[in-house]
Amino acid sequence: MIVVLDTNVLVSGLIVAVGPSGRIVDMLRTGDIQLAVDDRILAEYEEVLARPRFNPYFTAEDVYRVMGFIRADSVRVVCSTSFTDLPDPKDAPFAETALVAKAPLVTGNIKHFPAKLCREIRVITPAQFAAEFQSDQHPE
Repeated sequence: MIVVLDTNVLVSGLIVAVGPSGRIVDMLRTGDIQLAVDDRILAEYEEVLARPRFNPYFTAEDVYRVMGFIRADSVRVVCSTSFTDLPDPKDAPFAETALVAKAPLVTGNIKHFPAKLCREIRVITPAQFAAEFQSDQHPE
């Protein structure tokens, strides 16, 4: 399954191994899911992970390894559509990538992606995604 992860989900999942975001990072590591990214998303991931406030959690080597994994294992897309009216314009690459990849967008900031503006993109929380993935893996 291909997904787009908002940066907040990636960072949270790397810092806190338990919980929905941590579970999603585990799914990435095991290959159960694959990220869809574009160059802007890769740049944001790298910039955010390298911020000094995350130094207690990530060394430069950690960031290098995580980004190497993401670069090697992600589906790269080129976005030809744009979202200019989102509440936070910096979120546009995530919506655009999700639209092109036809993938769900997993974010901890649902309010940044109003349904009326996100066209046919499925925007869900980490908890929703983890629960749905779990039920898909273990149907009753």
